[in-house]
Amino acid sequence: MEHGPGTYGDLNADVYDDWHAAHDPADAVRGLVELVGEAPPGPVFELAVGTGRVTIPLAARGVDVRGVDASEAMVARMRAKPGGARIPVVIGDMADVDPGTDERFAVVFVVFSTFFFLTTQEEQVRCFANAARRLLPGGLFVLETPMPDVARYVRDQTLETHQVGLDRVRLVAVRHDPVAQRLDGHHVLITGDGIRLAPAFMRYAWPTELDLMARLAGLDRAYRWGGWQREPFRGEGNYVTVYRKPTADS
Repeated sequence: MEHGPGTYGDLNADVYDDWHAAHDPADAVRGLVELVGEAPPGPVFELAVGTGRVTIPLAARGVDVRGVDASEAMVARMRAKPGGARIPVVIGDMADVDPGTDERFAVVFVVFSTFFFLTTQEEQVRCFANAARRLLPGGLFVLETPMPDVARYVRDQTLETHQVGLDRVRLVAVRHDPVAQRLDGHHVLITGDGIRLAPAFMRYAWPTELDLMARLAGLDRAYRWGGWQREPFRGEGNYVTVYRKPTADS
């Protein structure tokens, strides 16, 4: 099997919500609603909607939201949830920022660590450029990303235990390539029924690198916070960066 944009979602759709239940999206939803209020009037576009953990509650809050995801299996899970079937979603590569129409957006956003699932610098730069092209003047490109923590890798590898039960063990094994800034990992679920592997390949970027991608795309950094409650950025954990597309007279 070759790894592609939809691989992670296709192999994890049935367990994704359970595995990430501890990561409550409520703060992200509240923070995004506040940012929508600061943006020009217009629709909102999510990159990698997944199972709709953010998309559906945003729509329930009255936000005109649509999105893209590379995995048909993940989108099917979203559409099976209450309210999910009403949200327009196209199947495609999030780096293309392509809603299937000529629309432009007040906000384009990607949450959790999903931006880093673009596994090359070229893809990440292309995503910034396409987001900028799709934004209205004054529109916002919002990213939630984890601060790279390379100290956790001993001899450029790590093995962590995420769950231990009477009938299951879930591990995460990762190899680190410091030159390519790559993390090639597997979620490993061991049960009485056998072993299940779920690959998760990522390329991390440092905050200054994200800022440079934004500058190349013609975007200005408006905010960088340590989280969705706008706490100070301290260079650890998941953080939020907001880039703004200049208006014609700025």
